[in-house]
Amino acid sequence: MISIKTKYLILFVLAFSYTISANAQTFVGKNIKVNIFSSTPVEDIKAASSSGAAVLIAQKQELAVQVNIKSLEFDKKLMQEHFNENYMESDKYPTAKFKGVISPKIDWTTDGEYNVNAKGTLSVHGVDQARNITGKLAIRNGVVSLYSNFDVVCAAHQIKIPSLVFTKIAEVIKVTIQGTLNPLNK
Repeated sequence: MISIKTKYLILFVLAFSYTISANAQTFVGKNIKVNIFSSTPVEDIKAASSSGAAVLIAQKQELAVQVNIKSLEFDKKLMQEHFNENYMESDKYPTAKFKGVISPKIDWTTDGEYNVNAKGTLSVHGVDQARNITGKLAIRNGVVSLYSNFDVVCAAHQIKIPSLVFTKIAEVIKVTIQGTLNPLNK
């Protein structure tokens, strides 16, 4: 039986790559690490997931990254429950995702490290926002590693923070993404 995580990954890859030509190199990452961090004078909140997914179509320089919100694990289970039910409404909005185009142009056949910008759409809590997200890509022996850190403003994605807990949850959440993408075998 195929796990739900595998089904989501398969659907994600198929949905994103339906326009790929036969010669285009595609890279896929199944265990992308996603960390979130919120800091206030009262409390630091952090969560992590190692089950994000990413697809990179080299010829078009298109990148898509997705994480199942419920896969983010907190140190405190009650905090995780409140995050999913009260703030992120994870049953209604189960994933956060980014889809964009990387610049500058990269030679995917040459090993190296690149500072990049991905211009596209970040979808969190059912709200799409145009974003330019900076990051780093490294190519080693045909394998792509990616790293990025960026901020997500809760209000920009209609994530409501009640005034009662406003001092415990920051208005801006820091997000870090890192992982390895391997060539997709055709």
